[in-house]
Amino acid sequence: MKGKHFIIYLFCALALSSTAQITNKGFKIIPLGVKGGLDESNLSSYMVATSNSDNFICLDAGTLNAGLQKVANSRLLKEVSGEAIQKQNIKAYFISHGHLDHLSGLILNSPNDIAKPVYALPSVIDVLKNNYFTWKSWANFASEGDKPILGKYKYQSLTEGIEVEVPETNLFVTTYSLSHVNPYESSAFLLRNNKDFLLYLGDTGADTVEKSDKLAKLWTAMAPLVKNNQLKGIFIEVSFDNSMPDKALFGHLTPKLLMLELNKLNNLADSKLRGTKIFVTHIKPCSNCEENIKSEIATANNLGLQISYPEQGKAIQLNN
Repeated sequence: MKGKHFIIYLFCALALSSTAQITNKGFKIIPLGVKGGLDESNLSSYMVATSNSDNFICLDAGTLNAGLQKVANSRLLKEVSGEAIQKQNIKAYFISHGHLDHLSGLILNSPNDIAKPVYALPSVIDVLKNNYFTWKSWANFASEGDKPILGKYKYQSLTEGIEVEVPETNLFVTTYSLSHVNPYESSAFLLRNNKDFLLYLGDTGADTVEKSDKLAKLWTAMAPLVKNNQLKGIFIEVSFDNSMPDKALFGHLTPKLLMLELNKLNNLADSKLRGTKIFVTHIKPCSNCEENIKSEIATANNLGLQISYPEQGKAIQLNN
């Protein structure tokens, strides 16, 4: 009987392990801010966790407080205040580049936060250290720079192409450099949960405009994941409509340039990009820009891509 009991126990343990592997797939995304300005209450910031967890990383932090209040009010998480969500649910920040619409929420809400890491490329950490977390502009809540050093946020320097594990989240992140008015550096973050991936791009210009190969290198790295149906979503900016001339883009995309770049990725991925959901972010508040961008993307979507637009405080599940 003992042998039979052991076999039953072993079978149950294996079944539970298998179930855990199946359910631990995909991602849960909560946008805290989705725009590219001027509304300071709705700027680029996305909380991301594995689909079965409430331990998030925050991709950029242009807006925190206003977005977190919406999340608290909608009862998406068990915490009943935005401050509690920031302290308890956000385990780390990943900052794509040093512009205010991608990090001002981090700076302004730092007094109410608790100790956690801030991940970024070295060039981005330099901006944080020399321009924001300095006693001339704000208290230095970070781990380097102007004294006294309060040490709440520990800078974690990223290396392009090297995956890092984020404690308490079951997420792994690989960073890629982007060109945002060449040679100014922005970042793309590739998140991994087991064998599922999610790609988030900070501000970026098209290679043809930037005279760069940053996106070409990124698409080459992403193509195998698209072909294997492992890349579940791409969050990518489109700041202006097609009326904006290339010389006035300052490192941003238009619908025309978006489709140019996505066609490149689709070609590299053997025309399988339709299986990856595309989320358009960072729309600027120019005259009729949002309506024009959506219309122009719909017209240019010759690949039949799944394209949508994140909304502040509305959760997105990527489990397919």
